[in-house]
Amino acid sequence: MSKPVCVVIGVGAGNGESFCRKFAESGYQVAMLARNIDYLQKLTKEIPSAKAYQYDVTKIDKAAELFNKIESEMGTISVLVYNAGAGAFANIEDASVEDFQRAWEVNSRGLFAVAKQVIPQMRKINKGNIVIIGATASIKGGANFTPFASAKAAQRSLAQSMARYLDPQKIHVSYIILDGVINSERTRKAMSDKPEDYFMKSDDIAESVFFLTQQPDSAWTFELDLRPFGEKW
Repeated sequence: MSKPVCVVIGVGAGNGESFCRKFAESGYQVAMLARNIDYLQKLTKEIPSAKAYQYDVTKIDKAAELFNKIESEMGTISVLVYNAGAGAFANIEDASVEDFQRAWEVNSRGLFAVAKQVIPQMRKINKGNIVIIGATASIKGGANFTPFASAKAAQRSLAQSMARYLDPQKIHVSYIILDGVINSERTRKAMSDKPEDYFMKSDDIAESVFFLTQQPDSAWTFELDLRPFGEKW
């Protein structure tokens, strides 16, 4: 019996890489998607059951060809983790129309286009999981988060609509709200005064992502908030 196939979109150092490692360690083949193909190819040397595919979620005309290729080379997709995200952090006066447009294209339109590709594959096996990585901005628009917050709110609303339609068809849609700062070289440098336990760890987030895909269908989670223990909310 072949291993199930998980697609992770938006793979970079941090969360995306951790998601790939977790699913690979748990018996999945992993299709790793990102714009930076060089990084992905290096990662395949560390994750033997993973394959690299270059993909920019704003190029939606390429989606059908790519997902057909993944199915042909790896098998029918049973899990999608949508980790692509972008958005300028600016107020309404400082943000540009281009900032607003790109945030929407990456967070919302990109998800819409990809979902249209994986749903037919999941129907073939009568099950599936779609996990979308969101943010606190999806439910709370900060003054200086105008493009990002509006795009994440749209993404969360899209996820709700998808869940209400797809859950009865045995395709589990879930949305994770990350409420905290991810532990990365960039964030640690920018916040050098913060203790280690201030940050969210990517490997720990990956545990929750994987957990959502393993839930029995009598007790599915739609929305899961994750935050470090000391985060104020």
